[in-house]
Amino acid sequence: MDHDTTTEPVAQEAEALFTNMDLLLFSLIIGIVIYWFMSRKKPEPIPEFKKIDTPAPTSRETSFIEKMKKTGKNIIVFYGSQTGTAEEFSNRLSKDAQRYGMKGMAADPEEYDMGELSRLSEINNSLAIFCMATYGEGDPTDNAQDFYDWLQENDDEDLTGLNYTVFSLGNKTYEHYNAMGKYVDKRLEELGAKRIFDLGLGDDDGNLEEDFVSWREQFWPAVCEHFGVEALGDESSIRQYELKEFTDINMNKVFTGEIGRLKSFEVQKPPFDSKNPFMAPVTVNRRLNKAGDRHLMHLELDITGSKIRYESGDHVAVFPTNDSALVNKLGQVLGVDLDLVISLNNLDEESNKKHPFPCPTTYRTALTHYLDISHPPRTNVLYELAQYASDPKDQENMRKMASSSPEGKALYQSWVLESCRNILAILEDMPSLKPPIDHLCELLPRLQARYYSIASSSKVHPNSIHICAVVVEYQTKTGRVNKGVATNWLKNKLVTDNGHKATVPMYIRKSQFRLPFKASNPVIMIGPGTGIAPFMGFIQERGWLKEQGKDVGETVLYYGCRHKMEDYLYQEELEEAEQKVVITQLNVAFSRDQEHKVRLSTVDDTRKTCGVKSVRSSLCLPCGSGSFKFSIIGNKQD
Repeated sequence: MDHDTTTEPVAQEAEALFTNMDLLLFSLIIGIVIYWFMSRKKPEPIPEFKKIDTPAPTSRETSFIEKMKKTGKNIIVFYGSQTGTAEEFSNRLSKDAQRYGMKGMAADPEEYDMGELSRLSEINNSLAIFCMATYGEGDPTDNAQDFYDWLQENDDEDLTGLNYTVFSLGNKTYEHYNAMGKYVDKRLEELGAKRIFDLGLGDDDGNLEEDFVSWREQFWPAVCEHFGVEALGDESSIRQYELKEFTDINMNKVFTGEIGRLKSFEVQKPPFDSKNPFMAPVTVNRRLNKAGDRHLMHLELDITGSKIRYESGDHVAVFPTNDSALVNKLGQVLGVDLDLVISLNNLDEESNKKHPFPCPTTYRTALTHYLDISHPPRTNVLYELAQYASDPKDQENMRKMASSSPEGKALYQSWVLESCRNILAILEDMPSLKPPIDHLCELLPRLQARYYSIASSSKVHPNSIHICAVVVEYQTKTGRVNKGVATNWLKNKLVTDNGHKATVPMYIRKSQFRLPFKASNPVIMIGPGTGIAPFMGFIQERGWLKEQGKDVGETVLYYGCRHKMEDYLYQEELEEAEQKVVITQLNVAFSRDQEHKVRLSTVDDTRKTCGVKSVRSSLCLPCGSGSFKFSIIGNKQD
């Protein structure tokens, strides 16, 4: 008993002692570990970031009102331009203002806040002029799309106090003739603006230059009457740019044909657009027609890795270059060193347009890549150049052709337009005319991109874009041979096996020209000659849909050309599509294979062929359009 009683407390005391030492050891170990980590990793100081002051956008960037106030201008000419003509007309009108004691500026609506139109009344004797071109099926041009959307969406906008006028550019062969200009004219009036002169309608199917000159001759007297001003009678030339020549410059800083960013042709960066085209290698360039004098060609452009996407019916835009022989002859006639590096700088320092084309560059590059030297020059160019003719008779004729008199119009029509005289031909046929090349470069319009309907489907050819075109070459009344700029340039883009790939600067222009949303809808396609191009894409797409098991409606094609054995384009592809019932009816006409010319079907034949009784309007074949219960697609021959 005594033994048991004595040993129990001793055991409990030993157990308690072990527990405390255990805790002590654990605490010590934890403390050492913590100390080791704390001493090893010193706290990093938190860096102090200075707040970056982001300057608010200045009024100069988007406010045309503030710019006009700063520079003392009271006339602004907005342009909606796809090919450069509307922009050219805008520049001419803005320069005209100076002759009437006013100051004008041409402006791209894409660069400004058009909501400021309501503030234009803050400027005395102010006027907004709109030169608006219509693109495609009544669409606005790319740079006028936002302005068009703004006009549509702002019903509560009050433009009371805004004086305006509109000159519209279009083509009467299209269904929606001058739709954009007509809409702007009507919409501005609806929002309270005051029209001070009638809407001008320019028809590119006729004589667009004559339409503009006639409208302009009546417009300025109306402006004088409205604002109570008089013409100053100053008919002297008004220069917009000044010349700077470079004798010692780093050639890496000189533009060599790029549209926007310097060296963009060498270092390609997506996205690709009108200011940053993709250099697409030419993988196929073959002649389509089997015989005959004409050259009809099929090209394929490789867009692998470009991230470019397109749909059937879209357009491919290519940037051509002028014929080097034409450029060299111009240099000889003008007696200049074409390889001199120059820059043309805008005299108006506040202008957004610092140069007429990318500068600095050489005269050779400007005449090759940037300036249109192949088309007959417009009347304003003749007027400005007349001062450099040493022969008084040449001066008189050039100024006469630039006037709105019936005699002057007739002379311009016959001597320039009908004779297809480009600037080189005019200089050669007027030996006394010796203009300085820098002024000529200022006056000539920009060389524009050329648009071709894509002749392929992205469903079948996701990495390739096909072009179908006829090479333009003809003899003029003066005995000269004129060549189409883009088609002859494309013709020479040959595919070689020497490792050097011919490339084409290009981008995609979206179109409203589409197949019906439902593949089951029947379709009639009418495309003579190279007008077949977009339908090759449509046929490929309908075939692809059929292979996917989709319900594809009837596909009827009307195609015509001169001779079956010469220029029946894509004959093998079309006949194969007919055999596979991708084309359910292939109707062809060869106009010159017999004594009497054969044309495509009449609307009555179409009604019978398609078995459709309800035709709600007539159809003008081969290039017309109509309104049907089925889808009908017509394409003019290029």
